[in-house]
Amino acid sequence: MMIEPDPVTPGAVLLHLKVVPASSRDVVAGVLGSRLKIKVAAAPEKGRANAAVEALLAETLQIARADIALVKGETSPEKTVRIRGLSVEAVRQRLMV
Repeated sequence: MMIEPDPVTPGAVLLHLKVVPASSRDVVAGVLGSRLKIKVAAAPEKGRANAAVEALLAETLQIARADIALVKGETSPEKTVRIRGLSVEAVRQRLMV
């Protein structure tokens, strides 16, 4: 499942991602298997791509960047982020997936 309630943090959800760094632009590219595919222009070095993913999600979901935290996959293209303050349904609607 791409979006699920966070079993550890009440009022938060986990979003599972497949990130493609060094793309031509920052974009939510749709669903790939059981993950949301995100492309970012930033290179995968010194946390730049992770920061770009957080910024893109914050803008897309219309929430503060502080409400998004990378919880798994810091150096992997498969990542999991925690989103505070939104329900599974709210995230799904804002991402249009």
